[in-house]
Amino acid sequence: MAQRTGFSDPDRHLSRRNGYYTYKRRVPAKVAALDSRAPTIRIALGTRDLGEARVKRDAHERADDELWASFCADGDHAAALARHNAVVARAAALGFTYRHLSSILAEESASAILSRLRALQDAKAASVEETAILGGIASPRVSLSRALDEFVTVIVADELRGKSPAQYRLWLAERKRAIKNFEAVCGPRNIHDITRQDAILFYEWWQHKIAPARGTDGETVTPTHSPSSGNHDLRVLRVLYRRYFIHKGGDAKEIRNPFDNLSFAEEKVGEDEKKRRPFTTDWIQNVILVPGALAGLNEEARAIVLTLVETGCRPGEVGNLLPERIMLSDAVPHIAIKPSRDPRAPRQIKTKSAIRRIPLVGVALEAMRKFPNGFPRYRDKSNSLSAVLGKFFRENGLFPTDEHVIYSFRHSFEDRMKEGHVDAELRKILMGHTIDRPDYGDKGGMAWRRDSLARIALPFDPAIV
Repeated sequence: MAQRTGFSDPDRHLSRRNGYYTYKRRVPAKVAALDSRAPTIRIALGTRDLGEARVKRDAHERADDELWASFCADGDHAAALARHNAVVARAAALGFTYRHLSSILAEESASAILSRLRALQDAKAASVEETAILGGIASPRVSLSRALDEFVTVIVADELRGKSPAQYRLWLAERKRAIKNFEAVCGPRNIHDITRQDAILFYEWWQHKIAPARGTDGETVTPTHSPSSGNHDLRVLRVLYRRYFIHKGGDAKEIRNPFDNLSFAEEKVGEDEKKRRPFTTDWIQNVILVPGALAGLNEEARAIVLTLVETGCRPGEVGNLLPERIMLSDAVPHIAIKPSRDPRAPRQIKTKSAIRRIPLVGVALEAMRKFPNGFPRYRDKSNSLSAVLGKFFRENGLFPTDEHVIYSFRHSFEDRMKEGHVDAELRKILMGHTIDRPDYGDKGGMAWRRDSLARIALPFDPAIV
């Protein structure tokens, strides 16, 4: 893209005559042979107001930068995309949303079309302005995979900055999987060519997996996937489609998204909050916390398990604790579950309500005292942690049934708080659940939280830590 010379000058490329401002700019020598306006561009801005002139100047400046970049683009697709970006920018500079001529004629009102025709009075024949106003360049065909590349590297790049490497890999894999599933059903598609019929075909493919038709004898058929799986794919494609076309200059209210209003009914619970059987308090005390039961685990994994018992955290929340999130020297020792914006160890938290401070009591306090700097072996390796703990618990008979998982500690903690008459709102805070009321105060002091949890803390033999 052409370098914006004198970018620090707030009045660059502006000239004034009879009180009215004009956008005046020299065409760079390397593209002068390709730009019919060379050597100098002059566009009347139709205003005496300097602030308004600067805004309009910025729009034309961006449009010219895009145009000159299109002249220099290499490769057929890159050149086509650059040309399209150039006319989109030029249309915006002239006060229009860029559309191809066929869309203008099919979708715009007579008054909107008349506005475009009036704007042509100030444009030269066969000029870039004419092309931008009348939609003379069709959008380049872009495959779903290529659209995803632009989505990741440009459209949502700022939203991904806070993800850890593992979170980013998982996020990207989920979107690639949705595209792979869609193309397995509908075949390769350019994002511009996806129809409502394609989206419905994909929906029906998922429906067969989620709610298969009954047999001829009326018996139900066991589904192979959950509603959330299908909804996830549909949501990924719906968001990709919408954000891509908004980024390209489309009006959010006018975009006809083929994936809109296609979803499956599912329980209103988070993925990690699906009903899982809790450990009974008796099982935790007499099977898991007995000396030797966890001896075969490596020390970090064992300390994480012991911390889960008295905090109700998700395993990944404990495994990813950074040293500065472990407050052992505070008046009330506690851990802080919150996002990390450190570029060396970024990490996003699932929801706003999941950001919380949890007092350390009982065996959790002793486990964290042994690892005051956290658990580097499992940092950003939540899948590895889950695999290690799940395998160990299964092989050593620490799960009462096949329906129990490591998350059962989280549900046991919530049950123990209920049985121990811990304040209902405090239970939500400590679990990281949403509180359905305005957020006032500091949600109870840390000493109060500690005393509430101390009442339900389980006895333990220090030798197990």
